[in-house]
Amino acid sequence: MTETLRPKVLVVGGGPGGYVAAIRAGQLGLDTVLVESGRLGGTCLTRGCIPSKALIHAAGLYEEAMLASAEVGRFGIHLSQAPSLRFEETIGWKDGIVDRLSGGVGGLLRKAKVKTLTGWASFSDAKTCTVETPDGLVTIRPEHVILATGSTAVELPFLPFGGKVISSTEALSLAEVPATLAVVGGGYIGLELGIAFAKLGSKVTIVEALDRILPLYDAALTAPVLRWLDKHGVTVHLGAKALGQDDEGLLIETAGGKSQLTVPADRILVTVGRKPLTEGWGLDQMALAMEGRFVKIDDRCATSTTHVWAIGDLVGEPMLAHKASAQGEMVAEVISGHRRRFDPVAIAAVCFTEPEIVSVGLTPDQAPEGVETVVGQFPFQANGRALSMQAGDDAGFVRVLARKADHRILGIQAVGRHVSEFAGEFATLMEMGAVLEDVAGTIHVHPTLGEAIHESALKALGHAIHI
Repeated sequence: MTETLRPKVLVVGGGPGGYVAAIRAGQLGLDTVLVESGRLGGTCLTRGCIPSKALIHAAGLYEEAMLASAEVGRFGIHLSQAPSLRFEETIGWKDGIVDRLSGGVGGLLRKAKVKTLTGWASFSDAKTCTVETPDGLVTIRPEHVILATGSTAVELPFLPFGGKVISSTEALSLAEVPATLAVVGGGYIGLELGIAFAKLGSKVTIVEALDRILPLYDAALTAPVLRWLDKHGVTVHLGAKALGQDDEGLLIETAGGKSQLTVPADRILVTVGRKPLTEGWGLDQMALAMEGRFVKIDDRCATSTTHVWAIGDLVGEPMLAHKASAQGEMVAEVISGHRRRFDPVAIAAVCFTEPEIVSVGLTPDQAPEGVETVVGQFPFQANGRALSMQAGDDAGFVRVLARKADHRILGIQAVGRHVSEFAGEFATLMEMGAVLEDVAGTIHVHPTLGEAIHESALKALGHAIHI
């Protein structure tokens, strides 16, 4: 027998957009059903952001132990022998974190009185959804639908996933560290994982079709990353094209098409981007307007169909978990009668490479034409905390861009170890409409890396203290 549910809100997708929307809707007293075909937490929690950062952390510890076992040691620490890596235990530890967080999401949904269904949602029209659950078929006829289906890895037709060709999902669940790894795509996913595996002992090669890595960031921000790659023996082919594979590895065409060569690779990691998940759940039955490959929305995340909302990766760039969460929370409040719209000044982005990069707002080369600007840049090599934790010698810095006329901050970036933790302060400065004097007048704790934020503002004002 088919069960029929008629909730106020149906949320499709249990990722950081969907589960936040469902929890907030439940908190607001709305009868809410969440449908998720996989594990609660979605791509970010179960096979993306969280597990990749766990692997990156473990790789960093392993690299430090290897350095301490070398003849010169590390900070006076000497290990009598090189550490051994039991990679299956590393993966098990990573999986334990995912289990804990996914279970936590389930608990939060129950606390908010959200009914969760496990299965694939399929729409026959905008307000009729069926789900084949382990307990049978469920039909859902909600008043409101929040689409949070997320995205999936882009597959290259000449390098289909399977065998030695893997996506980031498979890279995070390998049984062993590959001796040789070719990474197709020099964006943040490829660089983060490529660097992690290089630390774990893989011989890594990066192949990027553009003439630079990390194209979302300017050359000054990416230079320290390139420096790390070169120092650690990671080969980088820029302006190169992947052609396919053979028994030896990845076939590529080098810059300018001058030659072809084979990159030895036990595994080929393809990270050329992600695309919204628009297939398989009935988008074509819902009469939704599209904007390119994304679902078109307004500033409340409303689609062209009444009481159908869409959030996260499904609706466009930036494809970031924190954007999806913010949209999900907002939509739940709009449905409950609040007056809300999604209009952030800027959304911070972080790249967990070595060293890390964080950016929000405009970079100097993006300044509006005709607008005079000032730039303040402060190096971590002049920051005591950075030097005390071996974070000052990788050419890292904090940089602030402001309008010259009124000192309004237009953008702020950093590259260096541990700078991902700056993202909150950077975003706050942009949202509050801060001027350089606001930062200069805020006492930053000593000794911390954050003092470099203060000094960058002083530098832009013409009177930095420590350089």
